[in-house]
Amino acid sequence: MNAKQFRFETGEISHTGYARDHNEDNLYTYPDGGMWVVADGMGGHHGGDYASGVIVQHLASVGRATSAPDLQARFVERITRANGQIQQHALSQGATIGSTVVSLLVFDQHFACVWSGDSRVYLIRDGQLTQLSRDHTEANELLDRGAITPEEAENWPRKNVITRAIGVHPDVHLDHKYGTLRNRDTFILCSDGLTAHVEDHEILEIARKHQPQKACDMLLDLTLQRGASDNTTVVVVRAFDKTEVTPMTAIFDLPQEGI
Repeated sequence: MNAKQFRFETGEISHTGYARDHNEDNLYTYPDGGMWVVADGMGGHHGGDYASGVIVQHLASVGRATSAPDLQARFVERITRANGQIQQHALSQGATIGSTVVSLLVFDQHFACVWSGDSRVYLIRDGQLTQLSRDHTEANELLDRGAITPEEAENWPRKNVITRAIGVHPDVHLDHKYGTLRNRDTFILCSDGLTAHVEDHEILEIARKHQPQKACDMLLDLTLQRGASDNTTVVVVRAFDKTEVTPMTAIFDLPQEGI
């Protein structure tokens, strides 16, 4: 069975926001199979929600893998299928559509973060927040080539233009980050609707203090309070090592100062 050493608590939420008339984000969570996914679609006339929907539909067929490499291979194969289906649909509509994707894959104590686009995955460990993914944006590509400085990248007029997505190109280009799970590791997967309004330090404070579903609710509430200019989707996953003794009293949802 997948992920035998760990059990997981998962929270999830998605909202259209105040500036869009429909939600082009999709999510899929399958804790028993060790997979959590957020996809943020783009394209007019509901092309974006079609693209993100195709991704999660294909990933829902992954099933239970037999090893960490098998899980990743199944994931990539489904994403490749989704990429082809989205391209065919776009061709029939005479439009360019696509979707970001970010996923957390877990088998036993091994995890992989896999992504394309600017949807993000963060890890909270030892009280610190680390962004495991790196946004596939024009500004980051120019920064990597040394064409602009970090200060210029921050104010780049096309800083939010993404350079990778599923369904846009014939070939699928995914980036990966690998690691080993530890007790109480907490992962946050999100579309850019969250990070447009909520700072990293706020994500850390909320997600580390609260149970996953409460954290999702609070992060969305903060986004809505600040205008919610885009669709917003958040998935929070906390891993518990079954071999470690957990104190009867946890810190989550005790009275806290501030956020």
